[in-house]
Amino acid sequence: MIFLQTLSEILTAGVAITAFSLLLYALAFNLRDRVARSFAVIMACVVITSTAEAIGSTQTTLEAVNFWIRVQWVGVIFLPAAYLHFSDAVLTLTGRPSRGKRRWAIRLSYAGAVLFLFGLPFSFLLRSGLNTLGQTTYLQPTLITDLFMAVYVVAVILSWFNFIRAYRRTTTPTSRRRIFYLIFCSLAPALSCFPFLPYAPNFSVQHPILFWSGAVLVNLISGVLLVVMAYVVAFFGVSWPDRVVKVRLFKWIMRGPFTASVTLGLVTIIRRIGESFGVPYTALVPITMVACILLCEYLITIFSRVGQRWLFSGMARDDLDKIRTLQDQLLARDDLSQFLEAILATVSDRLQAQGAYIVGLNADGMELMVTIGKVKLREASPSAQGGAANAVLESATMVNDELLQRIAENDSVEHFQWGQDALFPLMNGTPEKPVLIGLLGVTNASSLSFDVEQHQAMRILVDRAAMALRDWRVQQKVFDSLESLSSQVSFIQKLRAAGQYDRMGALADEDHLQPESDLSNWVRDALTHYWGGPKLTENPLMNLKVVQDALNEHDGNHANALRAILRSAIDRVKPEGERRFTGEWILYNILEMKFLEGKKVREVALRLAMSEADLYRKQRVAIETIARVINEMEAQARKG
Repeated sequence: MIFLQTLSEILTAGVAITAFSLLLYALAFNLRDRVARSFAVIMACVVITSTAEAIGSTQTTLEAVNFWIRVQWVGVIFLPAAYLHFSDAVLTLTGRPSRGKRRWAIRLSYAGAVLFLFGLPFSFLLRSGLNTLGQTTYLQPTLITDLFMAVYVVAVILSWFNFIRAYRRTTTPTSRRRIFYLIFCSLAPALSCFPFLPYAPNFSVQHPILFWSGAVLVNLISGVLLVVMAYVVAFFGVSWPDRVVKVRLFKWIMRGPFTASVTLGLVTIIRRIGESFGVPYTALVPITMVACILLCEYLITIFSRVGQRWLFSGMARDDLDKIRTLQDQLLARDDLSQFLEAILATVSDRLQAQGAYIVGLNADGMELMVTIGKVKLREASPSAQGGAANAVLESATMVNDELLQRIAENDSVEHFQWGQDALFPLMNGTPEKPVLIGLLGVTNASSLSFDVEQHQAMRILVDRAAMALRDWRVQQKVFDSLESLSSQVSFIQKLRAAGQYDRMGALADEDHLQPESDLSNWVRDALTHYWGGPKLTENPLMNLKVVQDALNEHDGNHANALRAILRSAIDRVKPEGERRFTGEWILYNILEMKFLEGKKVREVALRLAMSEADLYRKQRVAIETIARVINEMEAQARKG
């Protein structure tokens, strides 16, 4: 019985940890969705109830036990209202919004919960004075308690009725399966929070083994059902692909409640064993805690991919492997630079040269990719509009029409002289139709005579440099294609999410889909189509008062008015003084170059000397800053 009691306490704490973790998950990822918000209220009730029960079971004074039992009832009191709220949100998601009755039922249930809460510190809801039977302690119920329990049961029944209605309204097999899971798993909060003990106190004394076995089973089932319930809710209100939701929730649960629950269980067992031998505290407690956390994190890292593969099957698993392989093998700008630097280092070592460099050819001209050692090249200065030449070589000995003509005439040779340098063409295409994609230059190597070994080594190094540039260009084309498809794919994902539970969701217009973005997302869309496009002309920012006030200055042209507001907001984040390419100017430079000048991501990243990944992070910060500025402008316009 002692073992079962200890296990029950551990599982109760585990339920509290799991509920709190799932509460944080709902608040972190899809708080804007009404279903997720109402689910968060249920999780908050479970957290309060389970935490108070776990803490109360460890107290030694009657005053402390009485306090934590009453705290436990706070979660129990609000759970029926949270159930009704959650079931109404699920039913509304299927295209059956409340016509007033359900809305008023939810309001009355919350108001009733507040009234019951006022009676909790006194003897209205629970009698004063603790009752102890065997290993259990409880407070005797009153007539008000019986009334509350009737409300509790009715609320759960009505919630199930709403769940069944939602199940009947869903049409796709996936949505019906998930609603079925939700109906079944919604038992978990009701089971874990229902106050059984005040209504059957003698059962724990007459059948202690059966009582504590039932407590263990209820806690175990409740923890599992809470996770499945959170799994279903995680798909509501988001347009992310299913694989993203599954992987994200899987990692969250394994690194959060699983690790914390296992650690707490082992620490509790070690401490109880020490107490049985008369040692209330042992050095094994912190050691076990640290070792368990590190071991769990290690095992999760090692076997996470196995778990992810278990979540998917068939084509989904194959697609996941392809996505992961693509992600692991993408050639970032830093990776390309490091590889080319290694090529140039080998070239300099083989030819005993003072320096070497590689330039790539693109639509804008010649771009300096990487240098090593001493090279006689300089970068272009910024233009009058603040743009940069993007490291295009314009020194007198490099970029001019004569050089390009010389390259065209010698596209079939392995290297040729240009000034004091030796240039090695980097070719793409077929032998019949070769295409020049770059040059490998060696400083002061025009007079060198290559022996057979050097000639063979240079041929290999030139081929590998050309291969790297070729793969880089192919990858950039893939990125450009993905960027052009992003809006259509996003629209498809939104339609998929809207049509899973609502029969009319697949017919919805893009503007009438459930908004998943906030002010920052609207600003990002408007900046993306700054010079024209539907994301600007049909942007929700058009409804802002500050934009409406600017219409008079732009002859009633909404697009020009919004464009002027965006320009004004960008100017407000501009530092004082002459424009520079330093840290304090980084946000303004990103906004100016990326959106107003329309430069490509790689061009902006190269000019600002940062990786593309870092540029995307800074760009997000810049857009959020503009959103805050526009919010302030809107507040000022409404006050005026």
